[in-house]
Amino acid sequence: MFYWVMKRIFLGPVLKLLFRPWVKGLDNIPAEGAAIIASNHLSFSDSIFMPLMVHRPVVFLAKSEYFTGTGIKGRLTAAFFRLTNQLPMDRSGGAASAASLSAGMEVLNHGGLLGIYPEGTRSPDGRLYRGKVGVARLALQAGVPVIPVAMIGTDKVQPIGKRLPNIRRIGMIFGEPLDFSGYRDQAEDRDVQRKVTDQIMFELMRLSGQEYVDEYAAVVKLRLAGKPVEPAAAAEPLASPAPAEGTAASGGQDRPAAGQGSKDDGGAAAAG
Repeated sequence: MFYWVMKRIFLGPVLKLLFRPWVKGLDNIPAEGAAIIASNHLSFSDSIFMPLMVHRPVVFLAKSEYFTGTGIKGRLTAAFFRLTNQLPMDRSGGAASAASLSAGMEVLNHGGLLGIYPEGTRSPDGRLYRGKVGVARLALQAGVPVIPVAMIGTDKVQPIGKRLPNIRRIGMIFGEPLDFSGYRDQAEDRDVQRKVTDQIMFELMRLSGQEYVDEYAAVVKLRLAGKPVEPAAAAEPLASPAPAEGTAASGGQDRPAAGQGSKDDGGAAAAG
């Protein structure tokens, strides 16, 4: 109820008036039935503007840190995310990440729209970074289409670290649904998960016009901050388990940028 009231009566009309969002391809969102909406991630405000323009409710997998903050600001942030149909995505791996996967699957099994940021975190510089394969595993296991959406200009509205937004026009482009049903019987194959994820990232690159970087955004953020790159930054907690030691990997690993890039890192996949 809160979600509907804020979107239709209070917050939604004000945001539309101030930021005058333009939208292309909105008819690519199915009128009913489950689907994943996979978006590039330029700004905190992506999770506000995109659901605002979609007629159906969108449930996002958002990083769990948004739900565990302390103090007044932390509690208000956590309350906002819960009341706006967002679920905590634990990226630490193990049982916590498995619970996040189950929560996303539940949304899809009930015919809902699940929003995911395949990059796992906001872009540090406006470029598009390597996708984590959780989006592929969810799509393959649930047997649902993936709708790529390119957010345009939200990084100019609210750059990282800026609290008050700049009032300027933003846009979004919804691409045609991507059908991966032909891979459904290979949902646990890590190479297939990577191939599907790279196809999604290619579409995001094509729609957004962003430069693609075959590296995880979380790793780049740590490097830019002068911090050591921890294994968790490249972990993919929603991927299928790693193959047993000594088992040969199969399949190619296409990349958005003409197939360039190295083989998938160990670990698993994070989405959102």
